[in-house]
Amino acid sequence: MTQPHLPYFLGCPSWSENAWREYLYPDSAKPAEFLAFYAQVFNAVEGNTTFYARPSQATVERWAQCMPAHFRFTAKFPRDISHGGDLRLQVSAAEDFISLLKPLGQRVAPFWLQLPATFSPLQLAELVGFLDALERPIAVEVRHPVFFAKGDEERLLNRILLDRGVERICLDPRALFSCRSNDPAVLHAQSKKPRVPPRPAAFSQSPQVRFIGHPVLAANEPFLLPWLDKVAGWIEEGRTPYIFLHTSDNYLAPALAQRFHQGLMERLPGLPALPELYREPVSEQLGLL
Repeated sequence: MTQPHLPYFLGCPSWSENAWREYLYPDSAKPAEFLAFYAQVFNAVEGNTTFYARPSQATVERWAQCMPAHFRFTAKFPRDISHGGDLRLQVSAAEDFISLLKPLGQRVAPFWLQLPATFSPLQLAELVGFLDALERPIAVEVRHPVFFAKGDEERLLNRILLDRGVERICLDPRALFSCRSNDPAVLHAQSKKPRVPPRPAAFSQSPQVRFIGHPVLAANEPFLLPWLDKVAGWIEEGRTPYIFLHTSDNYLAPALAQRFHQGLMERLPGLPALPELYREPVSEQLGLL
């Protein structure tokens, strides 16, 4: 399988899911080979792993050998940076983290700054200082409810980001929260993800979207349809969106991403198909009511 050239970036939260051996990776694949197989199907991945722990230099070098030049790794700043107090005091640590990932070159773009729900409008000066000091391609995710209230605070946040060409990451968890289930994975995801309305933004050439899906693939259709139109429109405008698909336990995340791309092909004639998965997922019925 080879990854076709796409006018946008598509991927999942990670590549290191052992359960994907059942349909994304061959049964014989070793964990160290997962990234190379993943990159044959998708051209981007969320850097969730770096939020929880910094990789070793040897690990970064190994990633650099496996990631094609066109691949994008949206590395999250570690949480001790994003959640560690005044952002202006975290600039040095952020620069060290950027330096650690230097072997990946242009494949790390943008860096992601996922802020805690406690990060309020009173701290926007910290965000300004952090962004202006680093001068790197960065996308920002906020979770404080005031930033979703369509008031002066949200407008100020948007102006700060727009003036700097910094994307506001759009988290869309509506499909996840539409699910009523006793499945532990669903309940865990619903307890961890913020219940915020989507805020589609295009403050630069690369809008950023995180779609948190329903565990039954077909149940995502009404929530995905507006995104298919939005993403097709961005591509037609000459933008290069980043779209990441999640499910509650992420077992079906690659299948959901494939489903999204198939819908986009219907809107954009000539868009190449993704390489086929090794086999269909074992079941689309995980997490049924």
